[in-house]
Amino acid sequence: MDVTKYTIKQISVFSENKPGRLAAIAGALEDEGINILAFSIAEANGFGVVRALVDRPDAAYKKLNAMGFMVSFTDVIAVKMRDVPGGLFEMARILSEAEINIEYSYAYSGREAAVLILRVDRVDAAVEKILARGGTLLSADEFS
Repeated sequence: MDVTKYTIKQISVFSENKPGRLAAIAGALEDEGINILAFSIAEANGFGVVRALVDRPDAAYKKLNAMGFMVSFTDVIAVKMRDVPGGLFEMARILSEAEINIEYSYAYSGREAAVLILRVDRVDAAVEKILARGGTLLSADEFS
């Protein structure tokens, strides 16, 4: 199975955890006309990691890197899940039963469904198991 259609390029931006850093990142993306579709921030020891899904990841990388930010790409998948109690459990159970580790995740809720963004240790296997169990994955094209 070709899972590349479900593989989404997430940008990770590493920055000092201090006032104005998120504004600088968001402002730079705005200046380039890049839309942020989802994001999360993690913090450790005075530094932060902004993980974001944007509509133009290559342009975001180029702009932020030129500003001196350390930027990297990570492959993630986006799973449409039921926006009801137990929706997250259904997806987590599918991956757990297949012994696929969720390294991190974040989610957003829309009108039709909630969407879980997952960084897993075995993307191919995760895509296959989720689809085999009737899950719905968003294609990478839906984020560009």
